[in-house]
Amino acid sequence: SIVNQGRRGRVQPWLERLYRKKGMSRAALGELSEYYAMTRGITRGFVIAIGLTAVTLIAELIGGFWTNSLALLSDAAHVFMDLFALVLSLTAIQLARFPASDTRTYGWHRAEILASLINGTTLLLIAFGILGEAWNRLIHPEAVKSKEMFIIATIGLIMNLVAAGRLHGHSHDDLNVRSAFLHVIGDAIASIGVIIGGIIMLYTGWFVIDALISLAIVLIIGWGAIRILRQAGHILLEGVPS
Repeated sequence: SIVNQGRRGRVQPWLERLYRKKGMSRAALGELSEYYAMTRGITRGFVIAIGLTAVTLIAELIGGFWTNSLALLSDAAHVFMDLFALVLSLTAIQLARFPASDTRTYGWHRAEILASLINGTTLLLIAFGILGEAWNRLIHPEAVKSKEMFIIATIGLIMNLVAAGRLHGHSHDDLNVRSAFLHVIGDAIASIGVIIGGIIMLYTGWFVIDALISLAIVLIIGWGAIRILRQAGHILLEGVPS
């Protein structure tokens, strides 16, 4: 069939039968083939990003307790929220493949926008969480194993950059992918902050730097979250396309 044309993109037989049952034309099925090929690439990127993020979460949890670093533990919580957002986004993409019906005239495509809305909300929650942690560290700085923290944060940064690279290709065309991409970038920025803080604390013993770097992270993540919420809300309210 036209939907099963080599690398152009292949729809699973049961899904193709479902679309044909809805009376789709050959031209529409051809467009579906191209869309399916694109979503397969996005899905691969998400699967890799989810795997790398899970590894980062485990490393930072273990490392946080080992080094007595609240910065690593708070970043692990950040990573956990981002892992949830990535899984949510991947689920929305899979649901969006299903065709429209009499009760859902847009099919499940709105699920991707809804996922972006949830992602943006979680980004704001993460920003407020980091803000609270930064305030506590300004008042009560604690000594940590700076060298070990630096090594673990560097590993986390590498994982985040690889994951971001897998998502970046589609981040300009798909709002859902863009929100997930910003989640991963937020993780990378947090890792850079921990790395810089580890170096400074290692040579100076000035532990307050952890809190100052966290404040900068809050500003970056909060700005990205507001942009996502504004764009997702504009689409859900059926505003004029920009």
